[in-house]
Amino acid sequence: MAAVVDRFYATGRRKTSVGRVWIRPGAGRIVVNRRAFDDYFPRETLRMIIAQPLEVTSTVGQFDVFATVRGGGPSGQAGAIRHGLARALARFDEKLRVPLKKAGLLTRDPRMRERKKYGQPGARQKFQYSKR
Repeated sequence: MAAVVDRFYATGRRKTSVGRVWIRPGAGRIVVNRRAFDDYFPRETLRMIIAQPLEVTSTVGQFDVFATVRGGGPSGQAGAIRHGLARALARFDEKLRVPLKKAGLLTRDPRMRERKKYGQPGARQKFQYSKR
């Protein structure tokens, strides 16, 4: 007998942020760090980024999303939740994997902050040349 799974989990990452995302069939509520979605992400662009996987798979309003996110700033956190949500949807239904993959939502964005090199004031910044 197969076990009935009521929710699906996935981890998403972006820059230095890590988002843990749970989805389950529901009314379309999104909760981030136990706060309302609109309250946690006041910028419309960040809310759009997070909703992308739901729009691509035409599942807006079909899932309740519960996410916890740590590290980084607002845009990194939004990207981490988007990545986790896309992976959770792919786990929920294997047929959703193709449109998510085509939209590039299952790929982790590898761009990270460049490290500061020793003996230099910044990552790319070099000491100012002095003629005398």
